[in-house]
Amino acid sequence: MRWPPNQAWTSASRRVGYRHFEVKQFGGKGKKRWVELFPVNKKELLIKVSWDELKTCTKWSSGWLQLPKDEDFSGET
Repeated sequence: MRWPPNQAWTSASRRVGYRHFEVKQFGGKGKKRWVELFPVNKKELLIKVSWDELKTCTKWSSGWLQLPKDEDFSGET
């Protein structure tokens, strides 16, 4: 996957109650690269994820994926 990161991400599981995120900022070099994300519906909430974790396809997907029908837009069932 290329650096810098794409702007939109979907988590495979809920993170702080949400699944769809946007990139606020990113930095670092080599193995110390990181990405700061915020949920689409709550821009003031930030999570910092290592670039290695974000590239893991079992944890994150680039872009916004459609959620299962039993989950609403906020990630709650």
